[in-house]
Amino acid sequence: MPDPLPLLDGKLTETQKMHYWEDGYLFPLQVIPKDEAAAMRAELEALEAEYLDADLPLPLATYKRVNSHCVMPLAHRIGSDPRILDVVEGVLGPDIMIYAVEFFIKEPRTSQIVSMHQDLTYWGLGAVDGLVTAWLSLSPATPASGCMDFVRGSHKNAILPHEDTFDKNNLLSRGQEVKVDVAEEDKVPIEIHPGQISLHHGLTIHGSGPNTTDDRRIAAVIRYCTPEISQQVADEDYAILARGEDRFGNFKSFPAPTENFAPSALAQYENIRRAQAKFMMSGAKKQGSLYT
Repeated sequence: MPDPLPLLDGKLTETQKMHYWEDGYLFPLQVIPKDEAAAMRAELEALEAEYLDADLPLPLATYKRVNSHCVMPLAHRIGSDPRILDVVEGVLGPDIMIYAVEFFIKEPRTSQIVSMHQDLTYWGLGAVDGLVTAWLSLSPATPASGCMDFVRGSHKNAILPHEDTFDKNNLLSRGQEVKVDVAEEDKVPIEIHPGQISLHHGLTIHGSGPNTTDDRRIAAVIRYCTPEISQQVADEDYAILARGEDRFGNFKSFPAPTENFAPSALAQYENIRRAQAKFMMSGAKKQGSLYT
């Protein structure tokens, strides 16, 4: 198990910032105590049990998998956690917006994978530096449980050609896979443990294998961006200011949820999902709804 990188008063050191920009990723960073991460997992699993058979407009899995911060206070609380923001500020600067919060879950002994891809391929934001993903582990993410693999330095490429597979075994919206042969020896396993995060650039090639363990592999995945970047494909996009100031107004905002799946939040969620499907599914040979 790799030792966590030491932070400087909870923030990245200059050397760590240099490694992020050189490699396209940085890990492991212990930002939350293990017992607090365990409490977050327990809260999420209690919510799953409570709402599994609830009469929600969409399956519970959809709300967990995309824009959870619209309808689940836990997701917004994780995304706006000042300890995570302190680290992200070392990459993005003082003005930080929450673009998305998602719960990526691989059940025990399952074959679901994430194909090798670049995040920014279908987001309509261009090949920008102003977006970073913080991947918070709520259960051990190891090679055996299907931790992410990164390709060092791959963020220095433009957006590369991808192929849609729509494979049901793939956790991505389109089963997208970069059309580049990635050698096994070029994959760096990103092992992190509860309360630790990894950071990666929106152009870093990455993916993950199946969970071969007896425990769930649970992560809260937060996409942060700067207010300067903007949607280039669709008419509108959404983000919440987490820290600093938005002097650009490129994103529509919305209230943070105060209770799980409130009717007004569910309506806003659907507005956002419809708007984002216009660029997330743009050009897809197989058309359909986003994460249903």
